[in-house]
Amino acid sequence: MSEPANAAATSAPEQQQTARGGSGVLPYQAMRALIAEGQIVATREIPEAQIQPASMDLRLGPTAYRVRGSFLPGPNATVMDKIERFCMHEIDLSDGAVLEKGCVYIVPLMESLRLADGIAGIANPKSSTGRLDIFTRTITDRSSAFERVRDGYQGPLYLEISPRSFSVVVYEGTRLNQLRLRRGASTYSDAAIRQLHEEVGLIDRKPGEEDVSNGLALSVDLGGTANRGLVGYRAKHHAPLIDVEKIGHYEPLEFWDPIHVRPGEGIFLNPDDFYILASKEAVKVPPDCAVEMVAYDTLVGEFRVHYAGFFDPGFGWRDDASGATRAVLEVRSHEVPFLLEDGQIVGRLAYDRLTEVPEKLYGADIGSSYQGQGLMLSKQFKRTGARR
Repeated sequence: MSEPANAAATSAPEQQQTARGGSGVLPYQAMRALIAEGQIVATREIPEAQIQPASMDLRLGPTAYRVRGSFLPGPNATVMDKIERFCMHEIDLSDGAVLEKGCVYIVPLMESLRLADGIAGIANPKSSTGRLDIFTRTITDRSSAFERVRDGYQGPLYLEISPRSFSVVVYEGTRLNQLRLRRGASTYSDAAIRQLHEEVGLIDRKPGEEDVSNGLALSVDLGGTANRGLVGYRAKHHAPLIDVEKIGHYEPLEFWDPIHVRPGEGIFLNPDDFYILASKEAVKVPPDCAVEMVAYDTLVGEFRVHYAGFFDPGFGWRDDASGATRAVLEVRSHEVPFLLEDGQIVGRLAYDRLTEVPEKLYGADIGSSYQGQGLMLSKQFKRTGARR
């Protein structure tokens, strides 16, 4: 279990970070300040639980638009300009509605931004969203890139939603994605990552044994020596609806085929099938850092890993050895069957500095769902005991 999160710094890296200020990812208390200043606004009051240690959950508004396909507005148009051209029909989310797999929807979010110059943002799906294979991307007006909020942006936020494996029920107020704001440059160099690993142990490998090249490498656990050989899950092609607001509700075997392997064997990923796997390494995110996983790297194979890319400060931090927190990997192969073997590198972690240590950290104390996780499905499913 993580220790209670508070503003007190307890290590040299934390003390240095508290005093740093300036450039970096904005922590919980800075997000609260932006809300108070009117730089983050919403159609409804923003509750405490919506603000995470270094990110903020975003809520669906009351209307979804079924559109012909994905799009970006480009520099000369708003998102609503495109919706008016390509909308097929509107859906009322007030009492919940089904979003069909294979379809594309655009939903205006409750939150909008009036950012000051010098503050920009990046968005990503929440962990549970990625584990349900709900493909989401944030869009802003007059933008040419998904998931990016330009410096000083003032305007509404929209979410593109495309369920891939399961049709889902969502509601007005459902939180599928999250926003991280930053001021200036904040990314750690490879040399800084190596130094940080030597100081605090970012993964459970000895200093010098880590692989750092454009980020810290993570490998996949396909050893088959734990959980009776269970190493992952593959989404069934024809499964029931999932109501995303029902927690601990669904039987995993109605939706997933377990994957078992014998030691020394790997698995072939079927093109466009969706898999839940786990990292071999346990991960720790220090209180003064935020982490994003690189989702797609053709240098390690034609597959995408980890649709939900944020790790908040405190993820895996101060867990005892038995509760080490591993990264859950959402994996989809493209074009051709692809062999994954135990210990194969599948992704890299990019580290960012925070402007200061958050007043709360990821963990059980704030209701975080995945602290101490091993191989774990999203929180909508009943727990199976698969944990390392």
